[in-house]
Amino acid sequence: MLERLKSFLGSLQGGPGETAPGADDPRVAAAALMIFVADADGARADSERRQLRAALSDAYGLAEDQLERIVAAGETASREAIDFYSFTSVLNRHLGEAEKTALIGLLWEMVYADGELHELEDNVVWRVAELIGVSQRDRVLLRQKAREASGIGGE
Repeated sequence: MLERLKSFLGSLQGGPGETAPGADDPRVAAAALMIFVADADGARADSERRQLRAALSDAYGLAEDQLERIVAAGETASREAIDFYSFTSVLNRHLGEAEKTALIGLLWEMVYADGELHELEDNVVWRVAELIGVSQRDRVLLRQKAREASGIGGE
């Protein structure tokens, strides 16, 4: 499933003359949501910064300069947004069910990147999952998988 998301997202890359990506770019929407998750608890740890960059780089197969543009556009978009709808509507137009589910898995990985679960981060993922139509069952399974991968005990 994750490989299909990576493949799909990789196909969204622009060419060498790519201009700054816009808020309607699904890569930027995904980055902005990951940034929202990382910042939900009021602080972005270095481990969350690394997770953000690694997840975006892996998912999109981005070169360093492309990664910088996507992260910068995601930062700007997340600061300017008043809600998640602008991002989730882009993702709903561009992603299939499996890709949406894989994205929620990436968001859960962001939640656990700093080694702890914060209720606001948890809430962001649940709200995004609802807006893009990922089932409660899948949300719970993905959360459990990310928690186990992080080495954090059960709640």
